[in-house]
Amino acid sequence: MSAFPQLPSVLYALGSLSTWGLSDFVGGYTARRFQPFFLTALGHLAGAALMAALALGHHETLPAFSHLGWAAAAGTCGGVSLALFYRALAQGNMGMAAPVSGVLGAALPVAFGILTQGAPGAIPTGGFALALLGIWLISRPEDGRRPEGLALAIVSGFGFALFFVLIKHAGSGAALWIAAGSRSASLIATGLIVLAGRKFSPTYRLGFLLGAVAGSIDATGTFLFVRAIQTGRLDTAVILSSLYPLVTVLLARAVLRERFTRWKSLGIVAALIAVPMIASG
Repeated sequence: MSAFPQLPSVLYALGSLSTWGLSDFVGGYTARRFQPFFLTALGHLAGAALMAALALGHHETLPAFSHLGWAAAAGTCGGVSLALFYRALAQGNMGMAAPVSGVLGAALPVAFGILTQGAPGAIPTGGFALALLGIWLISRPEDGRRPEGLALAIVSGFGFALFFVLIKHAGSGAALWIAAGSRSASLIATGLIVLAGRKFSPTYRLGFLLGAVAGSIDATGTFLFVRAIQTGRLDTAVILSSLYPLVTVLLARAVLRERFTRWKSLGIVAALIAVPMIASG
């Protein structure tokens, strides 16, 4: 028996963490000059096409319809939430929106666990308190105004949490097809919103390419997360993958030179620490 039975799941989850963090940075940066829902729909088109092509190339067996149904439900929640998240990143700054969304994205799966498996221990409870403190510090108005993008970050966090819960029910079928089904549903949901609201502008030429790149990276992260929950425990996968805001924040600081006040920096640290504490229940 392996001394590290969770190692495959951990490696998949670390891959999901990295790809989702990178995707959010690219998408959030692009959304500053590109209509967020249109950008997200383009990304889901690229992601769904990539996952389907890889599934066909690897001759994977199509999962049962019920499994694809759960994947589609997860993709609908995740797709709309991603568009809202991109808009939050575009309105505010990446170092504020990403940790808030990440904390809430981990909190709801834990709440689901409380209803099905009983109350968590001291560490998850402490995580809830630390998360609330972090969110308060991050959203604390320092110039008399509420930070822009906070409400959208909160809504997107709840949507991401639903994605985690629903994708777990997609079962142990072919991960590439599950990822493709999820992204296809995301494409339909965001595409309908774009068409109904005529949300096609603003755009810029490079944004089309960046949207496709962000969507392909995001879909890869979904595939890696599905493999993580198929090869190990859900809590291990959620703990690690929910830390993706760390990658977004580090990229925002390194590339965009975003600056944080002392209080907001403390809030970001508290939020990031709270993610694994909450998910450990």
